[in-house]
Amino acid sequence: MALLVQIASYNTNLQGVEGLPQDLVDWLSPTLQVSAFLSHQRPADIIAVGFQELLPLHLGLSGLSKKVIDNRNAHILEQIEANSLNKERYALIAKVVNGGVALLVYARDAGVARTACDVHTTWTGSGPAYMANKGAVGVRFRVPGEDGGPGETFTFVCAHLTAHAAKFANRIADWHHIVGSLLFPSPVGTPTTLYDTSHLFLLGDLNFRVVLPPAHPLKGASAALGQALSSQSARDALKEYDQLLLERRDPASSAFVGLREGEFWKFKCSYKYHLGEVDKYSEKRTPSWTDRILYTTYTDSPDTPEQSAITNLLYTSVPGYTTSDHKPIVSLLLLPTPSTPSAATPPILRLPARYAPAPDPHATRKRYAGRALDRVIGRVWWLFALLGAGSALVGIFNFVLGLGAWGWWRSGIKVGGGGGPV
Repeated sequence: MALLVQIASYNTNLQGVEGLPQDLVDWLSPTLQVSAFLSHQRPADIIAVGFQELLPLHLGLSGLSKKVIDNRNAHILEQIEANSLNKERYALIAKVVNGGVALLVYARDAGVARTACDVHTTWTGSGPAYMANKGAVGVRFRVPGEDGGPGETFTFVCAHLTAHAAKFANRIADWHHIVGSLLFPSPVGTPTTLYDTSHLFLLGDLNFRVVLPPAHPLKGASAALGQALSSQSARDALKEYDQLLLERRDPASSAFVGLREGEFWKFKCSYKYHLGEVDKYSEKRTPSWTDRILYTTYTDSPDTPEQSAITNLLYTSVPGYTTSDHKPIVSLLLLPTPSTPSAATPPILRLPARYAPAPDPHATRKRYAGRALDRVIGRVWWLFALLGAGSALVGIFNFVLGLGAWGWWRSGIKVGGGGGPV
């Protein structure tokens, strides 16, 4: 039977537990909205939920994410089961977090969760010196075939790439680093890239922007651009300036090769909103579709890069969430019916002959060097934030002030202690 996969992504703007909306039904239960597209009502078989900027950066770098990710897991699982079509039960397949990037993958108890095996998680940082202020996390598992065959592998990757419109090259470099260093084990012992899978799903804040040419009438007119986004025809036109779409269309590009995407321009830009506002963009940034969900499957042909055997039933943002400058996004994907391969291993993605992704031989060294730096900087930052009652800058000021006071006190002791009875 063809599986239904639901994917959700949200940049929570460093809000931690406070950034988690109390009611997730609009975001995590869209099957209620799209059941008319299906031949019969059915729940999602697999649900993947990704976060970026999950918690304040100094806590993420320090590795102090357990409380927040556990809170997320409990709340999401409760909401999924409370609002699923037939009150189905779900199980957590895996969760992984690195810095502020997190991914949780669930499956129905009565289906995939019973048979999923070979579960692996992985992570990599793509910030300065491979730190985790940017990077990706991944989950991979295998679902055996109903006939007892090897079945298919599923790989989910949640990423957060470099910000700012001018840093397009940095985002491309981030992606190449992720492909080379976000590695999974294989039965033969050699590491494999995210492309060595039957199905691949990429979600997250990829940070690609709408960059208008200087002569465009909406260039620099933030208010007018925000108003224009309410029009479907205007969004159809603006998508032609989306950096990610242009990169994927480039036949010479080696970034995001093989990945497909639904019609993201059908919904308004997910970034950048005023906090607390449902539908008001900030004048400081050009509104953009920074938050994205891409996918591909092993039956997709490299000769038709815009076509996929995966049916995109739903791809939208959820405007009502106002604790972040991003809006959460969600997609509902119907996979093709599994084939019955004669091979002894699961099928893998077909890629163009010109593209052969390979593991970075120095990936492990880079990952752990970045993590060591994360811990040092994160915990020093955490200490300053503690001294500053939540503000690292105030903490540094208090620390310097304290050092000065201590030095003054010590010098006073020396001066006062210089005399004495003869």
